[in-house]
Parts: sequence; structure tokens; C-alpha cells
Amino acid sequence: MYFKKILLAILLIGLVIAGLFANYVYRVMLVDNTAFNNEQAFIYVPTGATYSDVREQLMPLLKDIEKFDALAKQKKYISNIKAGRYAIKKGMNNNDIINSIRSKNLPIKLAFNNQPNLTALAGRVSMQIEADSLKLVEVMNDESFLTKKSFTKATALGMYIPNSYEFFWNTSAKQFRDKMLTEYNRFWNDSRKAKAKAIGLTEEEVMTLASIVHEESKQAVEQPRIAGVYLNRLRIGMPLQADPTLKFAAYQLPEYKGTVIKRVLNIHKEINSPYNTYMYAGLPPGLITMPDISAIDAVLNPETHQYLYFAADATKLGYHKFAKTLSQHNANAREYQRYLSSQGIKK
Repeated sequence: MYFKKILLAILLIGLVIAGLFANYVYRVMLVDNTAFNNEQAFIYVPTGATYSDVREQLMPLLKDIEKFDALAKQKKYISNIKAGRYAIKKGMNNNDIINSIRSKNLPIKLAFNNQPNLTALAGRVSMQIEADSLKLVEVMNDESFLTKKSFTKATALGMYIPNSYEFFWNTSAKQFRDKMLTEYNRFWNDSRKAKAKAIGLTEEEVMTLASIVHEESKQAVEQPRIAGVYLNRLRIGMPLQADPTLKFAAYQLPEYKGTVIKRVLNIHKEINSPYNTYMYAGLPPGLITMPDISAIDAVLNPETHQYLYFAADATKLGYHKFAKTLSQHNANAREYQRYLSSQGIKK
């Protein structure tokens, strides 16, 4: 009888302990532990982060960080931190949170357009992924990579086609560059390559001319006509005489740093630079900016015409007037020059 009482007491104690343990497990693993009102929150875990780094981000998002610590330790998450962007949904329990931040790295949409140079592009990209701008500039300008892939520092910007792309937040600078090369090769499909060959230009030359077309006009509807003008000039050996290339050449000089050239003058035409397309015939060595896809496709699908000249349209700003003869062009140009003067724009 006494023995049975002992067994019963042990059983009751065991049940109490089991109940307490079950309650603890329930509170630690299965109870909502989120403390925010939005539908979800995100944490960004850097490469090489420690549990303390993750914990610091989690603290304002959780009701009870200590209970999370206990489960993280039990599930060995504290020694197995993985970089990435992770979502924590409202109402998640600790077990769900750990499962999410351990294995569900979420991609982001990375977008860029109209960047004037690689430094600006690196700055734009570094705002969206973990890689910093200095490292991005370094790998983008890596001479061994550029040589191996048939680019130069002057044409390297053309490897980055403006668009939106899917990346993981913890993408490294090298991973970003290499994926953009893959995207560049995908962009240059057989159809675009055939069109480039038909107009007698390489892929790099198309990108260079597209950068000039882009700077001349942001109006997609007239970009094919402008491209046709420049291709007509190239065909007959006439200098491109593109004002945007003069501005680009000027901005490389110390005296023009931090300035904005609104009016191209004769003094600009005297700058001795391979980008001075008044002084040197043919295409310049590389891009003067990042062209939109519309400008690239405008070069590949130019309008067929006999125009050799165009000037900004003073009656329809943002557009141009086209001419077949120099005399008509001079009349159009004088009209626009008068407009600039009326606005007090002298340089």
C-alpha cells in the first residue's frame, strides 16, 4: 500500500513536471511573439553577422526576446547565422521566426537607370544590396575582367542594361557584376546582334551611339529618327558633331567640374578630346552615359531618311526639327539660339 502511494506520488510529480514542461514549450515555441502592428517586418543580416547582431534587430520586433534566445540556442541557430533579407510575419511564434530567418532568404527587386558613370551606378546599387559602392567600383573597373570580356574602361558602363532585376540582398560586388554580364549577354540575343551587323556596328559601338541618342532626346518616339541622322553621317564620313559629346569632354576638365553647360559654344568645340565629335570623325571611344533600352533599340531600328541635321525645337521643347540641308538646319538652329537668348541662357 505504501509502495503504491509512492508510485502515485511519483506519477503525479511527473505529470506536473510534464505539464510545466509542456507549458514552457508552448510559451517558448508556439505562442505569438511579434510586437509590431504591420503585416510583416524585415531584418537584414549582413555577411559575417553574429547572433548578437541579429538579436539587436529582433529586440524591437519581439515581445519576449529571452524566450526567443532559449529556443534559438536549443535549435542551434545562434551558431548558424546566415546572411540575407528575411521576413517576420505578424503573429509568428518563435519556432516560425527561427525557421524563417534560417532558411527563407527573400530576393529583392534591384533597379537602376540613366546613371552617368560607373561610380554613380555603384552608388545606386549599393543602396539596394549589401555590397558597398567602393567595392562595386573596384570590381566594375577590374582590368583583367574587362580585358577578358572584351570591354574597356570607356565601354564598361555599356555592360549594365538599365532595368529591374532580382537579386538576394546579400549579393557581393563580384556576384552583382557577374550576373549583370549574364544579363548583358541575354539582352544581346541573336536578333539584336543581327541588327547591329546590318548597320555595320559592334555591340559596343551600338551602346556608344545609343548613349549619344539618349542624351540628345528622352523622347522615345523621335530617338529612331535621331539615330538615323547619326548613322547617315557615319555612312558618308561626316563628323557626328554631337553636342552631348562636347559637354562630356568638357566635364572631364577641372574648370568645368560642378558646372552645368546649358548652351554649347565655339569654345567647347576647341577642347582636344577623343569625345569631341566636331574635331574627330567617327564614334567616340565609349559611352557618355547609360542609355535607356529605348535608345539602344532606336539605334538598332533606325528610321530610314535623308536627314543629316537636327536642332532643338524652340516651339516644342524636348523635341527637335530635322533638316536635309545645311541652310535649313542653320535657320532651325538660329531660331533655337534666339530662344535661349530670350531666356537669358548664355552658357
